[in-house]
Amino acid sequence: MQTILGANGIIGEELAKELYARYTKDLRLVGRNPRKVNDSDELFKADLLNLDDVKRAVRGTKIAYLTVGLPYKSNVWLTGWVRILENVIIACKEQQCKLVYFDNTYAYSQDSSVQKEDTPFDTAGKKGLGKKRAAELLLSAMASNEIEAVICRAPEFYGPDKTKGITNTLIFENLKAGKKPKVFLNDKVLRTLIYTPDAAKATALIGNSPDTYGQTWHLPCDDNRMTYKGFIAEISQQLKREIKYSILNSFVLKIVSIFNENVKETQELFARYRIDNIFDSSKFKKRFPDFKVTSYKEGIRKILEDYKIK
Repeated sequence: MQTILGANGIIGEELAKELYARYTKDLRLVGRNPRKVNDSDELFKADLLNLDDVKRAVRGTKIAYLTVGLPYKSNVWLTGWVRILENVIIACKEQQCKLVYFDNTYAYSQDSSVQKEDTPFDTAGKKGLGKKRAAELLLSAMASNEIEAVICRAPEFYGPDKTKGITNTLIFENLKAGKKPKVFLNDKVLRTLIYTPDAAKATALIGNSPDTYGQTWHLPCDDNRMTYKGFIAEISQQLKREIKYSILNSFVLKIVSIFNENVKETQELFARYRIDNIFDSSKFKKRFPDFKVTSYKEGIRKILEDYKIK
């Protein structure tokens, strides 16, 4: 049995497809209102903030994947992630179950230095601090051999279907709605994005490779990074028409944040959109040289196709 804790999001769903296709048909999908991805999936309702629920959710499980998402609110992230990791660590220890934790880069400093697996956590934002404390909790449990676990870390998402993220929201969803795409702060700095199906496939591969445990892994991204200017130029080329876009500067974002809760909650990330964002995944590529990373060109093509943008 392999169990996905928080199976309703895009990573959980893509992970369920990949695990079923390549590793096991014995899957349990856990969430507040879980839905089947594969016909044989076992569904289990649970609140991961409740220890007893988590214990029941991982019962009989060999590998648990923590891919849950929390409401995008600073105060929820500040306390919620630590509580969930505490519960999952306790439950996995009792069941002698391996843990694969899907993490993001919020805990890293917001500068232009290359992000690697050993990059120190250095954040002032509440969301970043919540993720920092949760990761440190798990790293401590791993170091003391309390639990056999691995951390899979990903940068900002872009991708088809239910993918959420700034790039999908401001560019592809606006295009789908017939609106002008928007870019945060600077269209001339390099971005590192991860294609969501790649993130899920790599997570499944790491989880089912015994030698990866006890470590942190950056999930694979295309190294031919683009600026948002180049990204939208590629979209223009594929659609065979010029796509005009606008840049949301600091003043505009400050005004918008007064009225838009989502923009307000994103403010702690704004610094990252003024500078190059270089997320290094060479460790994964060295260990898994046959893994095919989706290029930005191919990723854009698939999203335009999925969103039916012409």
